[in-house]
Amino acid sequence: LLFLVGTVSCTLFLAVNGLYSASDDVIELTPTNFNKEVIQSESLWLVEFYAPWCGHCQRLTPEWKKAATALKGVVKVGAVDADKHQSLGGQYGVRGFPTIKIFGANKHKAEDYQGGRTSEAIVDAALSALRSLVKERLSGRSGGYSSGKQSRESGGGDKKDVIELTDDSFDKNVINSDDVWMVEFYAPWCGHCKNLEPEWAAAATEVKEQTKGKVKLAAVDATVNQVLASRYGIRGFPTIKIFQKGEDPVDYDGGRTRSDIIARALDLFSDNAPPPELLEIISEDVLKSTCDAHQLCIISVLPHILDTGASGRNSYLDVMLKMAEKYKKKMWGWLWTEAGAQSDLESSLGIGGFGYPAMAAVNARKMKFALLKGSFSEQGINEFLRELSVGRGSTAPVGGGAFPKIHSVEPWDGKDGELPVEDDIDLSDVDLDDLGKDEL
Repeated sequence: LLFLVGTVSCTLFLAVNGLYSASDDVIELTPTNFNKEVIQSESLWLVEFYAPWCGHCQRLTPEWKKAATALKGVVKVGAVDADKHQSLGGQYGVRGFPTIKIFGANKHKAEDYQGGRTSEAIVDAALSALRSLVKERLSGRSGGYSSGKQSRESGGGDKKDVIELTDDSFDKNVINSDDVWMVEFYAPWCGHCKNLEPEWAAAATEVKEQTKGKVKLAAVDATVNQVLASRYGIRGFPTIKIFQKGEDPVDYDGGRTRSDIIARALDLFSDNAPPPELLEIISEDVLKSTCDAHQLCIISVLPHILDTGASGRNSYLDVMLKMAEKYKKKMWGWLWTEAGAQSDLESSLGIGGFGYPAMAAVNARKMKFALLKGSFSEQGINEFLRELSVGRGSTAPVGGGAFPKIHSVEPWDGKDGELPVEDDIDLSDVDLDDLGKDEL
């Protein structure tokens, strides 16, 4: 009996921590096997990037398993624990969980799956993608490419997303652009350039998709465009430079694989990306979706509008926005509510009833939180978040072990608050002289 109990608890433990096991038809993918299983495969793949602590992922798991079983032998269905394997999630620009991608004919250009979360919807999308892949093969296309007007001979990947620049087109495209440019200066005869070319091309496509075109990968034939080569002191090939508005170009000296290039591009993107949204908790959905999708959500409880007015509240929100900008690379969620509007939430976070403004950092996976002990200022919050980001600071369990009921409220209209209107009192019949006399 003891053995059986132990077996059951082990199985449950594994299910919670991994979501998938060897007995499922879902293939577990890691940085070690991803390239061999997916990228080098002829098969169509559906891959879920998940975090074990994410509620939406846990709800998707049975549907994902059902779809994998139905598609067995037809389409490959995989899953990546992107919380454990952050490098793999980062390579494909995973920002929230679950993220589902379809790897079709061109494995270096994965498509985002935006459909429903039922096994039927997943299977329908897989079969539709499979039909497209087979039709491409039938018509003789298999992800082949041409590189635009200045062809660089090679048999690599699709170069359509690498922007060819010349002496004439460089300045108007790159200088003073709001976008970030990574520019490769090459020579057609250079062997290292030929080796880099398919990596650069594959990275260009992935980076374009993940940054919505805000980071661009380009190429300059330095043997033809000698004005540029001279201006930027190009002495060897390939030379890669990074151009950002208002800054001098800097050399890229990272690795030459597509994953290295993509990782640097995404870093540049997050450096230049807008800060995360600061959302008011006006419903349960706002709280749950934000805290489920991010490892930490930073919740501030601001004083009542009658205590601060609009200008006072905006100054607190400005401090939060500055901190959201400073810590945007952490991919945390940012929320706020007014004192008293979500009293159950305040109580569960040990705030309740006094000491406003207050701030809590909540890990929804572990249902633990840490409270800001210092001042609600840039310096105080920065010290609090810096400690959290290196894993320090005392935490406590969320009261009740789960988020309490969240009340739906009207969003703040941006105005000062108004006191409730009281009924007028007619004082005409009151003898004011008598009001100050003591009754004997």
